Amino acid sequence: MSNETTVSDTTAMTDEQRDEAASKLVDRFSLWSGAAGLVPIPLVDVAAVGGVQLQMLRRLSEIYGVPFSDNMGKSVIASLAGSVIPASTATTAALGVGSFMKALPVVGTAIGAITMSGISAGATYLIGKVFIQHFASGGTLLDFNPPDYREFIKAQKEKLTGRSAAAPPAGASTPSARPASTKGAATGV
Repeated sequence: MSNETTVSDTTAMTDEQRDEAASKLVDRFSLWSGAAGLVPIPLVDVAAVGGVQLQMLRRLSEIYGVPFSDNMGKSVIASLAGSVIPASTATTAALGVGSFMKALPVVGTAIGAITMSGISAGATYLIGKVFIQHFASGGTLLDFNPPDYREFIKAQKEKLTGRSAAAPPAGASTPSARPASTKGAATGV
């Protein structure tokens, strides 16, 4: 089984199959990004996470048949991360402190690894979801405008924090799969 998705493979996919494949890809790369955040060397962890995010964007581009270049991908990820995802100086500070805490023996390494891992996984997830929405609506890397996705990111963050803060009771009925038609909706679950 090949891990590479070619343009001919994606043209045979329905929109629902494409969205499902993209969501699974984002989930997988979010885990890889969290693992990259565990790298114990300050700043190397940040570079590793950036590499994981760039590869995720490359693969999403392939799934949606969007032209991709490394330089454009780096620029778009940096602009999205810089203009939308931090949303506060606290997140930016946590990222920097998380990486530099690893320079402190034992305790600093543990705190830095946990901080970087969580922030990296969450940021990669949000970046992936934004690009799924953008590419699914016919967008390309050239016409991507990060501020257009602020409300979408806010809804995704609320969904993530709501999911982790209040797990439903064992007998409660919850939607296990979301139909593709709900992507882009700015409502929380």
